[in-house]
Amino acid sequence: MSSAAIPVAAALAPAALLAQERGPSGGAVEPIRVGIIGAGGIVSSVHVPGLKRQPGVELVSVANRSLESSRRAADELGIRNAYANWEELLAAGGLDAVLIGTWPYMHKAITLAALDQGLHVLCQARMANDSAEARDMLAASQRHPNQICQLVPSSGTYRIDRALQRLLAERFAGDLLSVEVQMLQRGFASFEGELDWRHDAEFSGINVLNVGGTYESAMRWLGPGNRVMAKTRVQIPTRRDDSGRLRNATIPDHVEVLYELANGAPVHMKFSETTGLSPGNQIWIYGSEGTIFVDNEQKIFVGKRGDTALAELPNPREQQAAHRVEEEFINAIRGRERVSMNTFEIGVRYMEWTEAIYRSARSGTAVQLPL
Repeated sequence: MSSAAIPVAAALAPAALLAQERGPSGGAVEPIRVGIIGAGGIVSSVHVPGLKRQPGVELVSVANRSLESSRRAADELGIRNAYANWEELLAAGGLDAVLIGTWPYMHKAITLAALDQGLHVLCQARMANDSAEARDMLAASQRHPNQICQLVPSSGTYRIDRALQRLLAERFAGDLLSVEVQMLQRGFASFEGELDWRHDAEFSGINVLNVGGTYESAMRWLGPGNRVMAKTRVQIPTRRDDSGRLRNATIPDHVEVLYELANGAPVHMKFSETTGLSPGNQIWIYGSEGTIFVDNEQKIFVGKRGDTALAELPNPREQQAAHRVEEEFINAIRGRERVSMNTFEIGVRYMEWTEAIYRSARSGTAVQLPL
């Protein structure tokens, strides 16, 4: 059932009433009790409403970094139980699944503990601190094959994913020759600006900017790559933490990557938070018979050999992908569909690519994938 087909009243109904909602076959669905670990902005604004729209789902507990924060989140989200930390939440029991919305440094520990307690796991991206942790999470999921493990997919390219997949599957461009991807901030950088978790290796590990999510999206269109070479730089060396104190920023804010597709075609990606007045995000896919261009507004333009200019490709909204990770997760638990966006296997691939960037930038040499 799509989220649009669920009445608003159902999302606000008590769990006891939700449990009586009818499934596709006409029978009552079994309740699924979910605990929330890390109820930050995206979890509260996107995932919690998405879960509430699913028939029979009950959000029973929440744990943030302090009991005060947990109680505040519980009040705001209408959740009954608040705990001081994630260990207390798991120890309390009474759950079927957990949604992990913490920063990457906690993903592995919580995932492994939840699986050991027989729970299904929906985990926010980025998957982990590094590829070793990601592989540990995958191995744990394989030891528990009857439990659903899913990662929140990168949603930045939903609008264009299906159109690009269709064009490339139909060989619109012919043989792929090269690809250019840039994900650039358009405003000028704020020197001595905020030091958030994305700039702090303690919480973010080796994850840099949106490199993992961009590669995840690119794999949907182009498949996985290999032979990674990277150059990174910290352009803004100090940022202010929550207390206003200046601290050294250790995670790069400018990254350039070159890697190869299966046919040897080079892919160049550029990421930056320091590119004032840039053209923003762009994708160029060059082939032997055609060119595909995606502009900063995610409009798609195409041209074939013999054309004199690119022309905009119609991309009707009803043909575009949309966010439905919560629906897919609950359906997978109930055996109605298989997880496709995103599996732990996909997460390991984008974490290995992220680590290849890290290793190549440090060593100055190419890094082969898989690691």
